[in-house]
Amino acid sequence: MEKLMSWIDDRFPLTQVWEEHMAKYYAPKNFNFWYYFGSLAILMLVMQIITGIFMAMYYKPDAGLAFASVEYVMRDVPWGWLIRYMHAIGASMFFIVIYLHMFRAMIYGSYRGPRELIWLFGMVIFVALMAESFMGYLLPWGNMSYWGAQVIINLFGAIPYVGDILVEWLRGDYVISDATLNRFFAFHVIAVPLVLVILVFLHIVALHKVGSNNPDGIEIKKNKDENGIPLDGIPFHPYYTVKDIVGVIVFLMVFSAIIFFWPTLGGWFLESDNFIPANPVSTPPHIVPLWYFTPYYSILRAVTWAWLPGGAKLWGVIAMGSSLVVLFFLPWLDRSPVKSIRYRGWMFKTALALFTLAFLMLGWLGTQPVGGINTVLAQLGMLVYFAFFLLMPIYTRLDRTKPVPERLT
Repeated sequence: MEKLMSWIDDRFPLTQVWEEHMAKYYAPKNFNFWYYFGSLAILMLVMQIITGIFMAMYYKPDAGLAFASVEYVMRDVPWGWLIRYMHAIGASMFFIVIYLHMFRAMIYGSYRGPRELIWLFGMVIFVALMAESFMGYLLPWGNMSYWGAQVIINLFGAIPYVGDILVEWLRGDYVISDATLNRFFAFHVIAVPLVLVILVFLHIVALHKVGSNNPDGIEIKKNKDENGIPLDGIPFHPYYTVKDIVGVIVFLMVFSAIIFFWPTLGGWFLESDNFIPANPVSTPPHIVPLWYFTPYYSILRAVTWAWLPGGAKLWGVIAMGSSLVVLFFLPWLDRSPVKSIRYRGWMFKTALALFTLAFLMLGWLGTQPVGGINTVLAQLGMLVYFAFFLLMPIYTRLDRTKPVPERLT
């Protein structure tokens, strides 16, 4: 084995990569529960790629055959139902992991310098995942898939000058048809996964360049011994690889329980209307996107003021787009002298709590009929959502903070 490894190392830096990114990559020794979700996100990406490959072996990207091919996988392919459920439910589990991963970054200030680029790569990954999921949602060619895609694609028509051209290009036709299904299949199976893998690689490389953040928000590289090893760091392998395996086992237990006992999760993960073939002349009573899009869908629907120049639809699309764009500026909006919520004052903690409640409320409202009290609550949630970011330079500067220790607690 030594001769084999020596032969490989002479031609490829395998040992060097292993040591730099695993065995001799020193991570803070005080990681907690919140630091499971990075490794779980990688697990879900790998799982989605593998199950997607098996699904693509049987799937027919044809408007006349797509729905039947999914049913064939579910009913006739050995273990096909398991592969399909792992892929479809895995999308929702992926977003649960991603949202918790992003929330951890917000509570511990992992987007702050010198990790701005890590956050930016992560946000591009998030947007790419949303595109990947949206395109994959059309592929079963169920009735909710069809009409959900119809609604979302038509939103781009609100963009001045280029909207109609963009909508026609996305559809590949004047209506959602076989051409739409084929190009969404190409993007979902080839283009976006390739971009995602590259972005995840860049995200991890950027992380290992500056080092991991921790619950105290202290840079462990500032305190090193005579050998240049951080005093408050431990090797990622074996300590955190073992820790992450525990997290993976618990996560897979929850994932398996959902797949085997409650795969639809009451319509949150798999909707009843999507078990009906796409019907261009039969609109579902209530068109709802998948749950991980509903907070932004609520923001879109919350803009109802027709007196706005360009109309409510245009400004709804702008508000929805802005709710994503503003996340990219988070590292520069936060002016607090400390990173971690452990040492922040009541202002930031209150603002983050209100933001979390508003986000969850918007997510629920996105599944409800529009109008009446629901619209008022969505407008209130949208106000809190944007206020959290736009007022951040003020309240993070005024907030009273606690002294940050020199070493990890």
